[in-house]
Amino acid sequence: MKDPHRPNKNGSGLSRRDFLKGSGAAAAATALATAPLPALAALEAADDAKVAGMGPAPVKIQLTVNGKKMTQAVEPRVTLLDTLRNHLDVTGCKRVCDRGTCGACTVLLDGKPIYSCTMLAVEANGHDIKTAEALVVDDKLDEVPAAFVRFDAQQCGFCTPGFVVAMRAAFDKNPKATPAEIEEALGGNICRCGTYQQMRDAIASLCKSEGK
Repeated sequence: MKDPHRPNKNGSGLSRRDFLKGSGAAAAATALATAPLPALAALEAADDAKVAGMGPAPVKIQLTVNGKKMTQAVEPRVTLLDTLRNHLDVTGCKRVCDRGTCGACTVLLDGKPIYSCTMLAVEANGHDIKTAEALVVDDKLDEVPAAFVRFDAQQCGFCTPGFVVAMRAAFDKNPKATPAEIEEALGGNICRCGTYQQMRDAIASLCKSEGK
């Protein structure tokens, strides 16, 4: 469709095509003028840097799982959860949502609770991992899972490993924590069976014993 260069009947002196060309050029000039120069420089530096790639072949990693050094070759795309369950036969952490929303896969990474379904195994390379299995020593239950048993704070059991691991971490961080503080620390864990009242009873009992 032709748009001859002639004055607009309304007297503006610009054709529609001239107007669009002018506005486009102005927008481009504004964008270039306001682009953050440090950010552009960082991008150029990143392009020039030689970054070692991984995969698609399996990569050898080493983890310390519940006190034992374990070596395994996994593809870079494999999560820590799948590595523990499918490759290392450490099945205490459960796959439930697989989206980092329920907490059933909670493990301790260097003492900090994390969702193992949201971390790649290669990211955990060289780190210390503890799962629910670490809460049993010489056939003796740690007091956290023992309180769950005493107060019947579980039904299907899929969420229980994540809860006891997260709760153990909360008490390790603050042995004198109040029930409200422990509940806040468990905010990332969900029990679909709804055994929250029994958990509160277990928490209240633990807060009394931990505070002594």
